[in-house]
Amino acid sequence: MPDSTPFVLTKIIATLGPASSDPSVIVKLIEEGARIFRINFSHGSFEGFGKLLVAVREASRKTGMHIGALGDLCGPKIRIGQVVDGGVDVRIGDTVIIQKRPVIASSRTNAAAGETITFSITAPEIIPDINPGERLLIDDGSVRTLVVERAGRGDDEHLRCQVTTGGLVTRAKGVNLPDSKLTVPSLTEYDEKCVRWGVENGIDMLALSFVRRAEDVTKLKELLATLTPAGQPPMPVIAKIEKPQAIEELAAIVKVSDAVMVARGDLGVEMELTEVPNIQKRIIAAAHEQGRPVIVATQMLQTMIDNPMPTRAEVSDVANAIYDGAGKVMLSGETAVGKYPVQAVQMMARIARNTQRALLANPELYGQAWLRPPQWTTSGRRSAALSFGVRQIVRDYGAKLVVIWSQLGGGARYLSMIRVAVPIIACSTDEQALRRMNFLFGVHPLLMEKPANIEAFGLMLDGYIREHGWGEAGDPYVLVAGEPIGTPGTTNVVSLRRLGVTGYTEPVH
Repeated sequence: MPDSTPFVLTKIIATLGPASSDPSVIVKLIEEGARIFRINFSHGSFEGFGKLLVAVREASRKTGMHIGALGDLCGPKIRIGQVVDGGVDVRIGDTVIIQKRPVIASSRTNAAAGETITFSITAPEIIPDINPGERLLIDDGSVRTLVVERAGRGDDEHLRCQVTTGGLVTRAKGVNLPDSKLTVPSLTEYDEKCVRWGVENGIDMLALSFVRRAEDVTKLKELLATLTPAGQPPMPVIAKIEKPQAIEELAAIVKVSDAVMVARGDLGVEMELTEVPNIQKRIIAAAHEQGRPVIVATQMLQTMIDNPMPTRAEVSDVANAIYDGAGKVMLSGETAVGKYPVQAVQMMARIARNTQRALLANPELYGQAWLRPPQWTTSGRRSAALSFGVRQIVRDYGAKLVVIWSQLGGGARYLSMIRVAVPIIACSTDEQALRRMNFLFGVHPLLMEKPANIEAFGLMLDGYIREHGWGEAGDPYVLVAGEPIGTPGTTNVVSLRRLGVTGYTEPVH
C-alpha cells in the first residue's frame, strides 16, 4: 500500500504536551499516523486535561477518524522535597539522611566528601518499608545510595544512606526503590480523582502506574465498575509494567488486564539496564500467551526531541519491538515537548510500514507473535476459533481486507490478536467502541449505519471501500458478521467476496 494509506497496522500513541496541544498540530499528527493520544495526568490540571481532550475530539471530527484518548495515571510518585536554589552536589562517601519531617536541603559547607546532607521526601509514609542493604536512587538513578540504617520512631524515623554515585540533587527529583517491598497503594487519592474525571469526560482507556500485583489492576477495575453507567462496558485498563515486583507476578497481572505496557523508563532505573531488552521480550510473550495487546514505550525516538532525524539504533529499536509482537509503539517527550512532533510520528509510521511489509512477506520468520495465542487454543470461544479460521482464509484466498461488524469491539479484538495480516475494517454504530478499537493492531474503525442484514452489509461495504480508495474492482475481501447485526456475541458468518461483484462464483478448473 502507498504511504498515504490510513492502514498502518501497528498503532502509534503520541503523548500530548506543550509541543502538541494545538488542534491544528493534532490534526497533522493524525494525518501522519497517530491513532491514540496520551494525556499524562502527572503534569497539568484538570482544566488543562479537558482542553487537550477537546482538542483531540475536534481533530478527530476534522479528519473523520475515531481517535482514542488514553489517560495515564500517576501512581504514587516519590520525589525529593525542598532543596536550596541551585541544588545540592552530593559525592561518593557522603551520608544522606532521608527523614519524614519537611526540611530544605542545604548546600555543601566544604569541598571534601564525607558530609551529612539531609533531605525530605514527598511520601514519608514509605520510610518504614525500607530496610538496610536496599538501594535508594535519585533522579532516574543518576545519584545512587545504599541504605545502611533505619532509625528513630514516629515522625523522627529516618534513613541513613551512603552515596555510591554522586551528582546534583535538585527539588522534586524522583526517588526509586528497586529492592524495597513498598506497601503504598498503586491507586492514590489523586489517581481516583483522575479516574472519576476520565469517566465523566469520556476518556477511552486508562493506564495504571506502579503495578506490582494483579490486585492493583482489579482494584482499579472495581472502581471503574462503580462509576460506569448501567449498560455500558467499563473502561479498559492498561497495566504498566515498570517495577521488579510486577515481573515476578507477570502472568497474573496480564490475565486481569485489558492490555499491558512495557514502561521502559522506570524499568531501566529499577532493574539492571542490560536486562531491559530481555524483560521487554518476556512481557510481550506473556501478553501474547493470553491474547492481550501490548505497548512498548519510552525513548523510542528520543533524539527527535532535539533533532529532525532519529539514530539508526532507534529505528532498529522500534522495528524490533514490532517484530517481537508489539501492537502499539508510544512516543513520549518526542511529541509532548520535542521540536519535531509531526516528524516523529511520520518517522514512526514509516518504520512501522516498512516493518509490516517484511512481516507480511515472511510471517513465519518472526516467531510466536504470529501464532495463535496459546490460551485461545482450548478456550472453547466461538470468536477465537472463528478468527483463527479467518486468518487461514485470508492467506488462501489472497484477501486484501477483512471487514467485520463488531458492535462493541470483541470480534475485532480477536482478529487483531490472531494477526490476520491484512487491514481489519471494524464497523459499529457505537462511537466510543470505535475509539477503543483504535487501540487494536491492524484495526481501522468505521462508523456505519446498522444494515438490515448481512447481504445489505455487503452492498454497503462495496460503496464504502471504493469511496475511500481502499480497494479496486474485483479485489477479494472477507466479510465477518452475525445476525441480527449489531447484537454482541452473534458473529457466526464468514463470507468470501470480491469488490463490486455481486453473486460472485469461483471459476471451475
